[in-house]
Amino acid sequence: MEWNKFYDKAYNWILTVGPKLLVGFVLILVGFWLIRLFKKWLNGHLLKQDLHSSVRPFILNVVVIALQFLLVLSFMQIVGIQMTVFTAVVGAFGVAAGLALSGTLQNFTSGILILLMKPFRVGDNVIAQGQEGTVTAIEIFYTVVTTYDNKTVIIPNSKLSNEIILNLSCEDKRRLDIELKFGFGIDCAQVKSLVETSLDNAQGFLKDPAHRVGVSAIDPDGYKVMVNVWAPPHGFIDAKMALQERLIDDLKKAGVKLPGM
Repeated sequence: MEWNKFYDKAYNWILTVGPKLLVGFVLILVGFWLIRLFKKWLNGHLLKQDLHSSVRPFILNVVVIALQFLLVLSFMQIVGIQMTVFTAVVGAFGVAAGLALSGTLQNFTSGILILLMKPFRVGDNVIAQGQEGTVTAIEIFYTVVTTYDNKTVIIPNSKLSNEIILNLSCEDKRRLDIELKFGFGIDCAQVKSLVETSLDNAQGFLKDPAHRVGVSAIDPDGYKVMVNVWAPPHGFIDAKMALQERLIDDLKKAGVKLPGM
């Protein structure tokens, strides 16, 4: 008698749920197959785009996981599995994980934005968080900057996406400003002529825009001459030091007395 009831219940269950299970499994098989095809297409499409190597696998994995998650939810919906408890558990887990990993998630999101928007690239010279150097790596959570004195600085990406960054390599030229001070006994026209000659003979500087030399300030004990000259962004510091040395040598050879000499 009990066996007859069991068989009846099993038979009714198969008639009720069986077609749903069959449709659900067919959906799962076809869905995963289509997702694999879409993954191959998306990977080929992303390879053609100018994306950072760290962004491409991330986008690919996020899209595929999202599609697989939606496919599983569709299967559960077709079979008739109640989603209330599942949704509550997922929601609670999401809130807890978000609170625990808020800083990490912020760095993660900022890293994606940096890689996509490209405010700077690997090899650019930047000033960020009080550090000046060359960007050597852009990772998902942090950016590595090597300073000019060969220190490795690891900066969280959230700091770079929310604060000011000076990209010294974004433009193809930088203006070099050098200020020289002279006493009133030294002829200003002579100083300008000597500086102009030094600039004309200096190497590694741009002719366009043209350089500029003029009196920038008048003090009680003398006046200051400002020198503006344009140089390529890479090698800027070396060019500045070389020009300063050249100006000092040319002025000394011409008999112009510099302060403190």
